[in-house]
Amino acid sequence: MKKNYKIKMYLKHKNFNMNLKQKISSSLLVFFMTLVSHAQQDPQFTDYMFNTLTVNSAYAGSRGHLSVTGLHRSQWVGLEGAPETQSLSIESPIGKNVGLGVSVVNDRLGPSDEFYLDANFSYTLKLSNDKKLSFGIKGGGRLLNIDWSRGSFQESEDVFNSGNINNRFLPTIGAGIYLHSDKSYIGLSVPNFLTNEHYDGLQGAVAAERLHFFLIAGKVFDLSPRIKFKPAFLGKFVTGAPIIADLSANFMFNDVFRLGAAYRWDDSVSGLVGLQIGPRLMLGYAYDFTTTELQNFNSGTHEIMLRFELRSKERQLKSPRFF
Repeated sequence: MKKNYKIKMYLKHKNFNMNLKQKISSSLLVFFMTLVSHAQQDPQFTDYMFNTLTVNSAYAGSRGHLSVTGLHRSQWVGLEGAPETQSLSIESPIGKNVGLGVSVVNDRLGPSDEFYLDANFSYTLKLSNDKKLSFGIKGGGRLLNIDWSRGSFQESEDVFNSGNINNRFLPTIGAGIYLHSDKSYIGLSVPNFLTNEHYDGLQGAVAAERLHFFLIAGKVFDLSPRIKFKPAFLGKFVTGAPIIADLSANFMFNDVFRLGAAYRWDDSVSGLVGLQIGPRLMLGYAYDFTTTELQNFNSGTHEIMLRFELRSKERQLKSPRFF
């Protein structure tokens, strides 16, 4: 189910037992949530630059060792039925040029749950001493569950008469390309080419999902022996929807402490912080402040991330990768 539809259907059909002022506020809330989430069909993350496998399958194995990244995101805290997402990705090189990875995402919104499970494969070509080009494919699926009892809905609506949806399977096939070095990267991907099978909450039936394109880029600058600076970009392009652009800038101090800020176009501003706890463990946190009218209905978005890396002793002596 498309995320903007899930938000709209969940809020629009709730029985609000409120006075006139509260009803007006609720109507505005539905309107702005629909606008903000219009292009947010797939789960979104503020720490996207450290959660790349969920966006681009060609990233698998690019770090040169086993890497496990877990992330939890609570969006628009205080707003009933707001998105809540967990992701787990495991990726590693296999042999000289091949990378494998698994990504798991659980996304809850209102009465619906979507569980994603994808396997990722990449093959890397060495273009020069410091540049590599990786090609990736992914395959898997998602399980869609809808439980209308999690909200108070108008029983007279025909769209709800068909009952709940339990473990409906929707296959996914995607691909990506990723050009990278130790200091920079750029990638383009399509998470799912299959647009002919997806649940449409407005029609209450299977309908076409819109195609998503993701463009990612970033570069690391050495400002001094102790300070690194990394600007990054994520662009989301969905046919028939506004472009979503995420811009971020992070500073790394002594290869241990990270501090940064981010901006999501016409949506939010964010603060990011990270700590490298030893050579194998990294902890990150991000807070989003909503810049739309939704700021009157929530206390912000919280995102926490944990990454574990099985690095060899030789690699532990080197500076940690910034992406």
